[in-house]
Amino acid sequence: MLPVGFYAGVDSVVKNTVKNDYSEKAYDSRNMRRSVEGKEAVRQSVIRILGTERFRYPVYSSDYGLDTVDLVGRDRDYVCAELERRISEALTVDDRIVKVTDFVFRVLKGEIHVSFVVHSKFGVMKIERRFGGV
Repeated sequence: MLPVGFYAGVDSVVKNTVKNDYSEKAYDSRNMRRSVEGKEAVRQSVIRILGTERFRYPVYSSDYGLDTVDLVGRDRDYVCAELERRISEALTVDDRIVKVTDFVFRVLKGEIHVSFVVHSKFGVMKIERRFGGV
């Protein structure tokens, strides 16, 4: 039970809202004793988001990560189209990322290699990623 007057001065209470407010700084993934910021922090966030399977880990919100499990065994053209959409959606949840463009897909030895450009409020960066088993 909450104390009397707990909500005094509060016009409205919004329940179960999550704000995806990503920090401007992050620990350096190569050296946890130092932090990085700006463009490098965004780059590390992109790597982490793409490396986390969405809905698999309860510690992350349902907005975090990339959903790829259902793409295994599907038609390559479908997979490429879906990866483009899903990568864009997954990354733009980060409020520092404005848009994701210039997707290029190559199929090599059973893997899909994708490269794309991330436009963030700190600048533009090219990202490359491999997806195996799809």
